[in-house]
Amino acid sequence: MNRKTLVLAATIGLLAPVLAGCGDTDGGSGGDAIVVGTTDRFTATEDAPAPVDPAYAYDIGTWNILRQTLQTLLIQPRGDGEPVPEAAETCGFTDSGNERYSCTLREGLKFSNGDSITAADVKYSIDRALAVQSDSGVFALLSTIDTVETQGDREVIFHLKSADATFPYKLSTPVAGIVPEDSYDRDKLREGFEIDGSGPYTFETKVEGGELVSVTYAKNPFYKGSLKVGHDKIEMRSYESAEAMGEALEADDIDVMTRSMSPEQIQELANASEGAVDLVESPGLEIRYLAFNTKAPSVETKAVRQAMAQTVNRSELVAKVYGSQAEPLYSLVPASVTGHSNAFFNKYGDPDVSKARELLEEAGITTPVKMTLHYTTDHYGPATKAEFEQLSEQLNDSGLFDTDIKGAAWDTFRPDGQKGKFDVYGMGWFPDFPDADAFIAPFLDEDNFLNSPYANSEIRKELIPESRRQADRLSAADSLNQIQDIVAEDVPVLPLWQGKQYVAAHDDIIGTAYLVNSSSSLQLWELGRGVSG
Repeated sequence: MNRKTLVLAATIGLLAPVLAGCGDTDGGSGGDAIVVGTTDRFTATEDAPAPVDPAYAYDIGTWNILRQTLQTLLIQPRGDGEPVPEAAETCGFTDSGNERYSCTLREGLKFSNGDSITAADVKYSIDRALAVQSDSGVFALLSTIDTVETQGDREVIFHLKSADATFPYKLSTPVAGIVPEDSYDRDKLREGFEIDGSGPYTFETKVEGGELVSVTYAKNPFYKGSLKVGHDKIEMRSYESAEAMGEALEADDIDVMTRSMSPEQIQELANASEGAVDLVESPGLEIRYLAFNTKAPSVETKAVRQAMAQTVNRSELVAKVYGSQAEPLYSLVPASVTGHSNAFFNKYGDPDVSKARELLEEAGITTPVKMTLHYTTDHYGPATKAEFEQLSEQLNDSGLFDTDIKGAAWDTFRPDGQKGKFDVYGMGWFPDFPDADAFIAPFLDEDNFLNSPYANSEIRKELIPESRRQADRLSAADSLNQIQDIVAEDVPVLPLWQGKQYVAAHDDIIGTAYLVNSSSSLQLWELGRGVSG
């Protein structure tokens, strides 16, 4: 069979993808397990002993596990659009000020062990996430909640501290997952890799040396929600490298490759004219950026960060490392998301070393400015090192900076970044939900997930709350644009690029067009097995 590329429409607000290619017809749900490969690594460490507790988990890999196993009141729809009921039968604001939100649960909800779910379980789960306040910062997604009230067994009412039109999106994220009280203590995290929930799949693990190496998802017989499960059994295997994952696909050890494939693998599949593997390409909302510890001596002066913004050549970086698989990004908010502006380009224009030198001279900064650019070796794909080599080369070639690079595994890189051990470090972001708020508040609001020392009172006290009052997100554009302009001026982070999404699968696997949604979340229930050829 000829390999075909499927391209999904990604403009936020479109409710359905545009498909070209093959394989998205109904298939059988039984048979052998569909095996999915990933390079995401899952490790329980002293710094992060509870990686899959919904009150702690806050990265795309662990969220992809939780989305299959936990149920939330709402869920992001199959294509794009506003969240739709999942564990809930109905949800909605009950006042004109977007400060009171009520949900009625479906009848007959049960956890995977058969125990009934009531409104009290929802309240317990939300209250617990807020009480634990894990250092991952994920609880901040629920920070606008004042109190949670129940009425009977099926109604949950959220009283908010202030208007938040994005609140339905937040209820669709794993931190709002419903968990049983007897398995999750109120005031501490659940260590290890056990999960109990009511999602479409149950969860069995293979753990070696504190690391999760494979997961088996089996259809939950008690599941009652909005999703149609396409296959009874899915296995996910974690690989140390994209190369090892690719070899497993070629050897038929796995059926599907997800994140992260190497640029070379993607290009090879895209150029292939024949074969039994389909490549699925979709526009994505993944972004990459440099984060700054704004209290660190090397970058505490704003002019240093501005000079880096004036020097970095995003187009050259993307072209040399990612080719057509990514696009330059000039704001925290990616293109296609309502409220996006090219704030960094508007302020700095094209790369200009002479302008960067002027910024440093006016601030009295002695050049070259010496610093280390830190990156993670095993979380954002195999091209990350090459990306940082290019960044370092660009900065050094300007004569204004003297940089080197240093890589570390994610299980140490992430906590070290939160503890302020890096002056400058590279991070990626997959949005919590497809709205501009999900690219702003996690970086700039109180209790942000970076634990950044940067704080701007206008952003926190005025502009973010103002943007959340607007149910029509187009009406929030003025506030959002002001935030992006402030970020371009102060440079607490430096946006670099936004990427496309790719899935590769054997041609007998169906449902791959919807396997990854606009927030890069895996929807394993979409997969099924059809006919090869």
